[in-house]
Amino acid sequence: MGTVHAKAPTQTASNISDFAKQSGLKQESETTDIKEIDLQMVQARVDRVNVDGLARTKNDIVEDCVQDLFKAHDFQDVLLKAHKAVVKLDELGCFKNIGVYIDTSKGLNATTDGLEVTFEVTEYKRITGGINTQVGNNEGSILFAMRAPNLFGRGERVQTEYTRGSKKTSNFNLSFIKPFRGKHRPSLRTSILQAHSEWPNSGYKQLERGVQLDFGFYSSSLFKHNLQWEGIIRDLSTLSRTASFEVREQSGSTLKSSLKHILSMDIRDDLIFPSYGSLIEITSELAGLGGNIGFLKNELFFQDNYSLLDDIVVQTSFSAGYMLPMNKDKKITIADKCYIGGPLSIRGFQTRGVGPHVDGDALGSTAYWAAGLHLFTPLPFRPGRGGFGELFRTHFFLNAGNVGDFSLEKMSKGDILETLQKNIRVSYGLGIALRLGSMARVEVNYCFPYKFDKGDQTHPGVQFGIGVHFL
Repeated sequence: MGTVHAKAPTQTASNISDFAKQSGLKQESETTDIKEIDLQMVQARVDRVNVDGLARTKNDIVEDCVQDLFKAHDFQDVLLKAHKAVVKLDELGCFKNIGVYIDTSKGLNATTDGLEVTFEVTEYKRITGGINTQVGNNEGSILFAMRAPNLFGRGERVQTEYTRGSKKTSNFNLSFIKPFRGKHRPSLRTSILQAHSEWPNSGYKQLERGVQLDFGFYSSSLFKHNLQWEGIIRDLSTLSRTASFEVREQSGSTLKSSLKHILSMDIRDDLIFPSYGSLIEITSELAGLGGNIGFLKNELFFQDNYSLLDDIVVQTSFSAGYMLPMNKDKKITIADKCYIGGPLSIRGFQTRGVGPHVDGDALGSTAYWAAGLHLFTPLPFRPGRGGFGELFRTHFFLNAGNVGDFSLEKMSKGDILETLQKNIRVSYGLGIALRLGSMARVEVNYCFPYKFDKGDQTHPGVQFGIGVHFL
C-alpha cells in the first residue's frame, strides 16, 4: 500500500494555516512554529486530481478509485478519502508503489479553499515473480510465484503459485482475477488448484484437485463478502498401516461440490499485535450440489482487543461451528469434520487433541466451541521504545472449549447446551510472543492443561506455535 504524505511539509502547514485564517479559526499561538488546528474545521475541497505514471492502465478504472475525493468538504475528509483511494488503487493489483501529494489548487479554475491531489504510481512490469517464505498453521513453507498483472489495462491478472510446506504439504493454483468498477469494489477470481496435505494426528493424508470460482464485494466500507463455488475431487488415504479402522473405511475418492459464503470485518489496527479493534468472520458452506459429499456447515470467529494501559492489551476470542448432514445418500468424511486443540487453538493440547480418538487418531465432531482470554504486555527488560524489544510481548492466556456430536432433530435446545457444556476443556499458561514482521507471530508458551477428558491428547509444558490466526 502507498503512503499519504504532503508534497512539501512546510508549504502544506502554511496552507492549512491560511485555510484556518480564512475560516476564522483561532490558533493557540501566532508566534510559535507548531500550531494545533482542528482539521475538521478547515474548509477545503478538491478542485483537481492528477494521476502520474500511468502507461497500460486505463483511465476509467483509475477514475472510479479517486472520484470520491471531489465529495470532500473539509481538510480531514480530504486526507481520509485520499487514503481510501490509495487502498482502492492498491486492490487493483496494477501498481507496486503509490504516493499521494496534496497542494493548494492553482490555475484559472482554482478556488480559495481548493486543493490539488496528485497520485504518483509505478506500474508493475508485464511479468513478475519471485520466491518467498510463508508461515501459517504451525508450519513454514516456500512459495514460488509468477504473475502477469494488468493484462488488459483494468487490473486483470493471471498468476500461478506453488508452495511446499515443512510438514509435507504442497499447493498449486492457477488463477485469473478480474476487478470491476463500482462502489462495492466487486472482483471475480477463477482458479484451478491442487493441494496435498497430511494429518498425522488423524492418521490420513489427502490429495485435492478441482476448480474454484470466487466473487467478492463490499456491502459497506467494513463488511466484505465472498461467494464461492468449489468442485473438488478428493483422494483420502491412510498415513500408515497402524491407522484405525474408522480412518481406513473412509479411504478412497470423493467428489465435493459446494457453495460457500464468507462474511468478514476487520477493523484492528494491526494484524499481528493489535492494540484495539475487532475481527469477525462468519462462514457458511452447503455441500451436496452434485458429488457424494453433503452437509451444511456454519462457523463463527470473533476477536476483540482492548488497551488497558500503554502496550498492555487484553484480547478476547471466540469460535464455534456446527454441521449437519443434508442427504442420507451423501456422506461426511473425516476431512470435513470440526477439530480443536493445538498451539493455534486450545493451547495445552496436541493439534486436534480435543475430542474423540480411536487408536490415537482424532475423528472430529459435528459441533464445537472454543474461547480465549489473553493479556499481552511488554517485556519487563525491554531495551527502550523502537528497539528490538518491540518485537516481543509477554503472553498470559486462558483457553476453554468443547466438541460434540448431536442431531438438531433428535435433541432439544437444552440437550444441545448440556452436551456442549459437559466436560469442558480448560487450559492456562504464560509465555513469549514474537512478531515476524507483518507476516506472522511466534508463540512459545508453558501450558497447564487444567480440565480434559480421558480420550484427549494433552500437551503440558512448553508448546511452540507459529501462524497468523490464533484463538
